Amino acid sequence: MTRSTERPAVTTSPTTDLDEATALRHQLAGQLAAAGHIRTPAVDQALRTVPRHAFAPEVPVHKAYANDIVATRHSDEGRITSSISAPWLQADMLEAARIQPGHRVLEIGSGGYNAALIAELVGPTGSVTTLDIDPAVTNRATRFLAQTGYDRVHVVTADAEHLPTGIVPEDGFDAILVTVDTWDLPWIDALAEGGRLVAPLRLQGYAWAIGFTMRDGALHSDEPLIVCGFVSMQGEGARNAIRRTVPGTGIHLSWEDGAPLSVDQLAPSPTREPTVTQTHVTVGGQEPFGALTLYLAGALPGFCRLSVDPDGENGVLNPPPKHWPGAAIVRGTSLAWLATKRIGDGDDGNGRYEFVVHGYGPHGHLAAQEMAEQVLHWQRNHRAALCPRITVHPLACGDPASTADGAHVFVKQHTRVAIDWPIIPGTAALHAHHNADQLGGRHDAALPLVEVREPRDHRSRSIIGAHLVLLRDGAVLLGKRHPNSAFAPSTWHLPAGHREDMESAVTCMVREAEEETGLRIPEGDLSLVHVLDLLDPGSTIPRIGLFFAPSRWEGEPLVREPECCTEWRFWPLDDLPEPTVEYTRVALDAISRGSLYAPMGWS
Repeated sequence: MTRSTERPAVTTSPTTDLDEATALRHQLAGQLAAAGHIRTPAVDQALRTVPRHAFAPEVPVHKAYANDIVATRHSDEGRITSSISAPWLQADMLEAARIQPGHRVLEIGSGGYNAALIAELVGPTGSVTTLDIDPAVTNRATRFLAQTGYDRVHVVTADAEHLPTGIVPEDGFDAILVTVDTWDLPWIDALAEGGRLVAPLRLQGYAWAIGFTMRDGALHSDEPLIVCGFVSMQGEGARNAIRRTVPGTGIHLSWEDGAPLSVDQLAPSPTREPTVTQTHVTVGGQEPFGALTLYLAGALPGFCRLSVDPDGENGVLNPPPKHWPGAAIVRGTSLAWLATKRIGDGDDGNGRYEFVVHGYGPHGHLAAQEMAEQVLHWQRNHRAALCPRITVHPLACGDPASTADGAHVFVKQHTRVAIDWPIIPGTAALHAHHNADQLGGRHDAALPLVEVREPRDHRSRSIIGAHLVLLRDGAVLLGKRHPNSAFAPSTWHLPAGHREDMESAVTCMVREAEEETGLRIPEGDLSLVHVLDLLDPGSTIPRIGLFFAPSRWEGEPLVREPECCTEWRFWPLDDLPEPTVEYTRVALDAISRGSLYAPMGWS
């Protein structure tokens, strides 16, 4: 499908200099090719052929050919609701789509220009359907496509959440390009086997343009991720983050994938000086680190995004930029978020920065340590990988993605997205990049070589936790964790907590028992009955679990922290409920056998 020969190639105003537009068009294509965004002759020819300025009459011709978006429609509040995407991103996505002559292609999110580029790629034997929910957008696209000779493009006004009957070919589209920010991918059934889907998929608030291939009823990624921004999806597929504000502050926390947590209890935390945990992981001033935030989003339960009011007195040190909210986690009354600290000018003069984690609240140092541990794990094992492997299954086919080994899973309305991070540990990562160069592999501009640096402090560190083993008539007290709990949601566990700075383990146990259950236990009435030496899968920091049994106590168990625990109940030691935290089972079994020490997770 190319332009109709009976129509003029371009409709311009009398003042438009066609020679200038042609020169700018070729200049832009040359820049995109030099930067690696154009990689095939077909995409190069399309960008040199389609008159971009004819689809953007609102701006001067030189701005139409700038490597930037052109906003074409705004909401009443001034928010951009339709635009012509930046040329570099359009080129990247067209290359990822691998469109061939004769292909049948669906574009979701219209405007006209990108559909015309696709029409050039499919040629006269292919077909292009472009769809948008906004009649003003589709009317505009229809008009400009006709004026530029691409009137064979089929323009449809509809909600993309449910594709209209009759537009999907019998055996599916060969390619689907989504040019609006989308939280889900409900179009798997509309794609042919072996077909390509390229979409800016939103995961925990960050949008990534990802290229997928359809194989055996699922989407499989094989293209490097591109961090990007598009106008938001409208209609039934629109998805807004749940945003909560810490009372009395200008701090906002947002959740998109997973249940939001309570934030009211965080109100006092930002007013205190934070703890700062170093990671010794560095990044250049112009080096993107979006892959790290994607990794943390899957690795840390309760992950959220932190933003602050620019003029607010909120106590947040080095707040994140407005356009890129910070990665954060909430742990009870404490908060941690990922920040950077400038440590030098860098070889290119753009600065060198270290990732540090700021912790706020009574357990902020533990939350910061937890996040820093995951940053180190990413650095050592995954940073040098070109991109993670992403698989998207329709929910209707069961839960195949949920059992993927090592995958981080995001459950959407229609699909389950599993992310598996290849392991390239230590200096082998640098050799992998070197070998890719020797074999003619292409480095994506957003995925530079990295410096693998081990932490300077190699002394062993452990997290100390105190656990209450309260027995009555052969039964043990367990609490059911809240469904939104960051740790072990809807799972039974002992009353427990982490030791704070300058606090003995026994003092910690007394404090945690009263805070969680209301029980009052004198320190002298606690006896150590077990030590669990635990290494969680994938972790680099051991946990030492100290289990204390009281000889007496005052009061009856009460739900004192309902955001963490919904009920307390005594359970027979030989008939624990399902599910119970696995290490709790191991420890209680060892205690029943009279064993003082047990290792777990070390082999």
